[in-house]
Amino acid sequence: MARWALAPFQGLMRPLAQLSTTRLNLRLGLSADSLTAAVLILAAIADGGLRWPWALLTVALGLWVFSFIEYAAHRWLFHGRHTGPFKRGHGHHHLDPLGYDALPFFLPPLFMGALAGLFALVLPVDYALLLAGVVAAGYAAYGISHVLIHVHHFKSPRLQRWVAFHDEHHRHADKNFGVTSSLWDVILGTRYQPKARPASH
Repeated sequence: MARWALAPFQGLMRPLAQLSTTRLNLRLGLSADSLTAAVLILAAIADGGLRWPWALLTVALGLWVFSFIEYAAHRWLFHGRHTGPFKRGHGHHHLDPLGYDALPFFLPPLFMGALAGLFALVLPVDYALLLAGVVAAGYAAYGISHVLIHVHHFKSPRLQRWVAFHDEHHRHADKNFGVTSSLWDVILGTRYQPKARPASH
């Protein structure tokens, strides 16, 4: 695309980049993500056309879809070969894990709305809303858990292992891209495996 065509967007990028590092944006984002998920799921239920076996299958599919979106965005968008704003923002998070770096609060709800529209092209509306709502719920859970991983000290050994899995990503940025799940790291071979220490004699 020609530079003149991108000029209006470049003027918008700086304020968005500044917004994305504020505490207010992080809090608004976590709230907006949770609200978006609730609205989509409640709209699906209110439509009245859901049948529970298919609804449960849709929920399972939504969680599976979200787990891949989380992995793919983290691996190929935030750690990809390009040098766009997503990679720069995520690089800042690696330098300062306790910072407030997050997408501008209004972008994920817009994406989830567009996703619901895409799903509605191939699914009945109530199932499209449910599927998008579950993906949105996964994203909200990701946002909340990612914050907790960095600020909370868990006592449960299981949760400590979960935190350690993400900590390894901060030490080895080409490994452990999943945050809420290690599923795709296992499937695609990016789970961090510590090198075996040579046996001492």
